[in-house]
Amino acid sequence: MGNCRKNCGNFLEGIEFRPMDVSEYPLLADFLYEAIFLPPGVMPPPRKVVELPELQPYIADFGKDGDFCLCAVQGTQVIGAAWCRYLQGYGSVEDMPELAVSLLPSFRGKGIGTVLLEKFLEEIKQRNLPGISLSVQKENPAHRLYERLGFEIVREQADTWVMVYHV
Repeated sequence: MGNCRKNCGNFLEGIEFRPMDVSEYPLLADFLYEAIFLPPGVMPPPRKVVELPELQPYIADFGKDGDFCLCAVQGTQVIGAAWCRYLQGYGSVEDMPELAVSLLPSFRGKGIGTVLLEKFLEEIKQRNLPGISLSVQKENPAHRLYERLGFEIVREQADTWVMVYHV
C-alpha cells in the first residue's frame, strides 16, 4: 500500500470487501454516475445521464449470467463498486467482460480503490476469465493505478485508452 496516504491502513480496517447483494444492484446507477470522469473545471452532468442508451448496458438488468460485482462497504453503506459484464461498451474487447469501477467521492485517494481492484482481479482469476477490459480517459489519473495493477493499453482513441488485464 505504498501509494496510500498517511492513515490509509487505519481507514481500511473499517472497510469490508464482498460480493454485492442482489438487493444492492440498484446502487450501480449511482456508482456508474460516479465513474464518469470530469476534468477540473467541468460541470457534472445531470444524474439522469446514466439513463442514456450508451450507458444503460453497464447497469440494465444487472445480475445476468456472467455479471459480477464486488463492493466496498463501511458499516452498512456501500462506498465503492467494481463490476463487470459482457457488453458492447466504450472499452469492449472481444471475449472479455468490461470493467466499471468507482468510489463515492469522499472515499477516494485513501487506497480503497486499489484494494477493491486487487480483490476484483483475484476474483476474475478464480472465475477462469481470460481477462477484463476497460475504457479510461487519458486525463483520468486512474489510468496509472490500472497500469500498476497490470492493465495494458490495447487501443487508443482520441481522448481515451482501452486497457486490458490478461489473467
